[in-house]
Amino acid sequence: MIVLGIDPGIGRTGWGVIEVKGSRNTALAYDCFETPATRETAARLVDLRAEILRIIKKHKPEMVGIEELFFNTNAKTAMVVGQARGVVLEAIAENGIPIISMTPPEIKTAVAGYGKADKDQVGKMVKMLLGLPSVPKPDDTADALACALACSFSYKMKLA
Repeated sequence: MIVLGIDPGIGRTGWGVIEVKGSRNTALAYDCFETPATRETAARLVDLRAEILRIIKKHKPEMVGIEELFFNTNAKTAMVVGQARGVVLEAIAENGIPIISMTPPEIKTAVAGYGKADKDQVGKMVKMLLGLPSVPKPDDTADALACALACSFSYKMKLA
């Protein structure tokens, strides 16, 4: 099974594609898509949607794990990130791909065993679980791979 993990944002959206074969998870591709703050929000959302559709077309995920918007003290930032997440969800749904939405603490618990794990702990666990040579950077990319892993673990639990 091919799983796409997404850590949505307006400035940076991390993404990671893993292949799940039994108990083995292998990273196939991962990166972080950035949109310049100098562009209008609507144009940035169009670019984000196009990038997500490109990733879907290239990697053909059978399931997508996406991070839920966690409470943000800056309402303006939360609104724009929510818009980005909405665009990503629409692009996934348009392609008929099942979505598992998880909070950051749920993802951290699945990957690091502790819902309040810091970014460094999550990155190290992603590196270990996927057998990567180094922790993926930036953090958004490691978070997206963690989301893909958590999605695969959740799916396996439902099957059991």
